[in-house]
Amino acid sequence: HNRTSGVEETEGVASSLSSTTLLFLAVTIHNIPEGLAIGVAFGAAGQGASAITSALVLALGIGLQNFPEGAALSMPIRAEGSTKGHAFNMGQSSALFEIISATIGAWLVTQITVILPYALAFAAGAMVFVCVEELIPNSQTNGHSEVATMAFMIGFAIMMTLDVALG
Repeated sequence: HNRTSGVEETEGVASSLSSTTLLFLAVTIHNIPEGLAIGVAFGAAGQGASAITSALVLALGIGLQNFPEGAALSMPIRAEGSTKGHAFNMGQSSALFEIISATIGAWLVTQITVILPYALAFAAGAMVFVCVEELIPNSQTNGHSEVATMAFMIGFAIMMTLDVALG
């Protein structure tokens, strides 16, 4: 985003797609590394490289953050005049790629065990990238930075508690 002129400009190439279509595509693409991270974690657990509880905690954490993510996608679709059912289904369907990429990640790790350390590193890096590039900057806009920071800290504390309690 370019904020030097006081006007926020859209990143990337110009597109004739509607803003809700672009939002749907962004959330769908964003779900791919999340799914890979889950798949790699379960694939690694199946190979004995890490505990199954760690994979479950990761899946639980990503699953919990998918609820507000789906709502953030469904609400603009509903606001544009779509039915409640269509808006809900669009929010849900954006997560299908997460399931597909999780399956691919788990399968790859079980088939090619030599890639396990690289796959785990990629999954962790993808999640850090998503947080730093998308989630944290967007949370600091619209005058709610203190609430967003507290929510981030509480979420981090919950994930660390789950990790220690279950892993």
